[in-house]
Amino acid sequence: MSTHQHWWRNAVIYQIYPRSFADFSGDGYGDLPGIIERLPYLTQLGVDALWLSPFYLSPMADAGYDVADYTVVDPLFGKTADAHELIARAHDLQLKVIIDLVPNHTSDEHEWFKAAVAAGPGSSERDMYIFRDGKGENGELPPNNWSSVFGSSGWTRLKRPDGTPEQWYLHLFDVKQPDLNWNDERVRAAFDDVLRHWVDAGVDGFRVDVAHGLVKEPGLPDQKVMTELLGTNMGPMWDQDGVHEIYRRWHGVLEPYDGDRALVAEAWVPDLDRLALYVRPDEMQQAFNFDFLTAEWDAATYRAVIRESLAANEAVGAPTTWVLSNHDVMRHASRFGRLDTGDRNGAGPEDPQPDNELGLRRAKAGTLMMLALPGSAYVYQGEELGLPEHTTIPHEFRQDPVWERSGHERVGRDGCRIPMPWTADAPGLGFSPSGKTWLPQPESYRDLAVDQQVDVPGSTWSLYRDALALRKTRALGDGELSWLEGFGGNVVAFSNGDVTVLTNVSGDPVALPEGEILLASTPVDDELPTDATVWLRRN
Repeated sequence: MSTHQHWWRNAVIYQIYPRSFADFSGDGYGDLPGIIERLPYLTQLGVDALWLSPFYLSPMADAGYDVADYTVVDPLFGKTADAHELIARAHDLQLKVIIDLVPNHTSDEHEWFKAAVAAGPGSSERDMYIFRDGKGENGELPPNNWSSVFGSSGWTRLKRPDGTPEQWYLHLFDVKQPDLNWNDERVRAAFDDVLRHWVDAGVDGFRVDVAHGLVKEPGLPDQKVMTELLGTNMGPMWDQDGVHEIYRRWHGVLEPYDGDRALVAEAWVPDLDRLALYVRPDEMQQAFNFDFLTAEWDAATYRAVIRESLAANEAVGAPTTWVLSNHDVMRHASRFGRLDTGDRNGAGPEDPQPDNELGLRRAKAGTLMMLALPGSAYVYQGEELGLPEHTTIPHEFRQDPVWERSGHERVGRDGCRIPMPWTADAPGLGFSPSGKTWLPQPESYRDLAVDQQVDVPGSTWSLYRDALALRKTRALGDGELSWLEGFGGNVVAFSNGDVTVLTNVSGDPVALPEGEILLASTPVDDELPTDATVWLRRN
């Protein structure tokens, strides 16, 4: 089969965070019927596929990433039948559908965990999770020093019905997210069934949450450095070689099906060569390029990350998967307006505020650079509108467990998860028919609403639409990058097919070579200003 037939090699995929995209029911939370109603918006924009963050049955301790049943839709998002309708309607519009898979942990309200707690120490039910006796004279100390990425200890001690303490269980995330034991064959077989369930329902792929965390180092030795949220400081719980056996198995589960399914790794690993291991031919198809996402606004850094990413992925025959924003990091329209442009953490009202005007200018330039690169790319809902991070949410509205688990030291990720603005003059900016929104929207979103931008010349939305259309007609996703010299050290300059791409990251205005201007992130004539990108067809 020609590589050009694999849709995931060059696709632009739009991430939908379901509770914040569109609310059909009026309860203030986005839902699957709301997404179905807005699917034509995605085709109008010009993306190839959508990725849905979790919509499964969940107590919502971590916004649905604490799953109680992997095959049932939570009532917050609608009915299970709505998921099937969404997949079918998307396919009718020629959109592929990727759904989230959360295999590192379940909810503590999953039947597996409830059975493990009830069965008691030493039972086979407990082998599906990571239970251990504590240290100390009476087991009062955690089994090791592992921390939760959300803050505090990674271990919680159970109590018997009479209140006496017993074993500890591991949770690398929230206390309500116990880690599964992937050495247990029942766990592996259960997820084989989950994969088959959703492929039988028509999904085209799975984004795998915490793909680098499923296997822990034998013996669970102490960690030498603290675990960070989305950090790449490797410890005994991250990027163990054993994860690759799991993904080879999943590849085997999906391979017999007709069509072309994709497994996408969310793997925060320390170097690009390690990341490339996840996309070897018999494992996964894509792995998010977080080195690109976290790169500072610096030309030399971008050249190095792009060069090394392409080389590492080409060595295993895989495309590179570019991304600048998602539901876990500060939106790049604000991140690029910070003094530290590589700082992806959220900000609160007491923190230094980003320059969102500067950030948006750079975000447009960075996006045009990204969409001109060979490979696949992800767009996070609302970035096509130029939405900034909501950095002044009053603390009483925060819902991310990071806020509480960190003792209010980290504001968490709510600021990038604000409900979408659809209509400027409607209550709740058109997100919900009732005007309710589960998180407050900043006033700045009003002028950025969809109805203020679609088909409006010069809008951020129109820039994205035009870039996606040109990316397709010029086959940039299937192209090959060649570096260009002579534009100075502050410019990222390359060609892809017959398109020349120049991003002036931080230098003085740069004289443009002769050629037809196909697209620019800001109005240009004969010079490319600072913080701008242009696509040219050279004479």
